Amino acid sequence: MMLFKALFRNVCQAGFVMLTVAAGLAQAADYPAPKEGDWIVRDFRFHGGEVLPELRLHYTTIGAPTGEPVLILHGTTQSGASMLTPAFAGALFGPGQVLDASKYYIILPDAIGTGKSTKPSDGLRAAFPKYNYADMMSAQYRLVKEHLGVTHLRVIVGHSMGGMQAWMWGENYPGFMDALVPMASQPTEMSSRNWMLRRLVIDSIRNDPEWMNGNYTRQPRSLQFASVFFNIATNGGTQAYYKAAPTREKADQFLDARLKAAFPADANDHLYQWESSFDYNPAPGLEKIQAAVLVVNAADDERNPPETGILERELKRVRNSRYYLIPASPETAGHSTTAQAIFWRDQLGELLQRTPRSAPK
Repeated sequence: MMLFKALFRNVCQAGFVMLTVAAGLAQAADYPAPKEGDWIVRDFRFHGGEVLPELRLHYTTIGAPTGEPVLILHGTTQSGASMLTPAFAGALFGPGQVLDASKYYIILPDAIGTGKSTKPSDGLRAAFPKYNYADMMSAQYRLVKEHLGVTHLRVIVGHSMGGMQAWMWGENYPGFMDALVPMASQPTEMSSRNWMLRRLVIDSIRNDPEWMNGNYTRQPRSLQFASVFFNIATNGGTQAYYKAAPTREKADQFLDARLKAAFPADANDHLYQWESSFDYNPAPGLEKIQAAVLVVNAADDERNPPETGILERELKRVRNSRYYLIPASPETAGHSTTAQAIFWRDQLGELLQRTPRSAPK
């Protein structure tokens, strides 16, 4: 394992980032138009034994199916479409970029319970089967292999929840991909502040009388408050927050705007999404990973603080692994830093250059 950190010149960093983001914005429309699709899985069995007669899996693809397949996995409460931003897709999928969609076939699934895939708010509410990350990963695998006909992936890139699921993919389907890029994640049990604050979101909603055991007629008011609390506590970056709100007045304005903003989310969907991480723990099987691994985290990631030394310890068990730590700055955004591809796309390009293509196993 090699440990190396991103190095930036502090004096010119802000200008460099602004120029690069501007370039990403200009190129955002250059990649092929995304195509959406749905696949119905019959009698999908969840980890707890519950069976859903029909599970709809929604997905988005970019590029032709003849290109090298790339799987991109999104974060909690997001969807595949959430990765189609100028800062992410605009910096990766355009002509000459590291995941040029004229060469790659990019697959962005909506995980179970998110986006346009089947979720509690579609009708079952709190009677929806309890799902976990293993269920999400199993459904993703079946979508990719059974429906899209992909037998081998060049690389899996995952952000946050998607990063955690990337670790699981590497263990459960070790010969299915050449490379893994788990970002904003750790390959260890869900624990510490990360789980504590998830529990607080879950309990805030469940303890709200307006939740009514999931049979509410209007969204419980706790949903938005708890979500804003969670995101400020675990996302955004210390320096970036100080830059945005250097006074009490500006901090109040910032918070008021978040609390008053439109919040088109569903309480049951959020409960399931946050709770699905309860048994996440890939640590026991890390030696099973065969793919080349590039771990990308940010130094100001509130959910995965680097000072614990967890990644350095666990990566000793992962063959052919590298760790890229993005330094904190006023331009990084804590846990969501990895949603900005400018901070790590060069390292992804280097990973793909040095990683041999292997045949399906």
